[in-house]
Amino acid sequence: GGGGGGGGGGGGGADDSNPVFDKIRGQLAADTVVLYMKGSPDAPRCGFSRAAALTLNMLGAEYNHVDVLEDFELAQGLKQFSEWPTFPQLYVNKELVGGWDIMNELRQNGELEQMLRAAGAIDGDDGAAEAADGGKA
Repeated sequence: GGGGGGGGGGGGGADDSNPVFDKIRGQLAADTVVLYMKGSPDAPRCGFSRAAALTLNMLGAEYNHVDVLEDFELAQGLKQFSEWPTFPQLYVNKELVGGWDIMNELRQNGELEQMLRAAGAIDGDDGAAEAADGGKA
């Protein structure tokens, strides 16, 4: 049985017809947190990618990783898509957070964990979040 591919219609817009962009949007839609990295968390191929994966693991975040070394077109497309020239790149809720420098900064000031918790990527209650604003009667 052959399935026919549906034709994607689509608005105007300059480079929006880039098929790689569609692939990226699909990956970002599928998972709340996506780390585009060189290699995989188990076998990282770059120190910054390793550090990024370790940070997410340490926070206990659920995330999907995409190995950009496996897919040259994706890697090139991503640089245009995000307008971010290097890897790793962390996305939360389809928004680019940034590369390792930014992740590290956000980790140190606690914002990365808050962001991931807000996105539902970290579960487990320390109760601290609820206690903080105590607005529930």
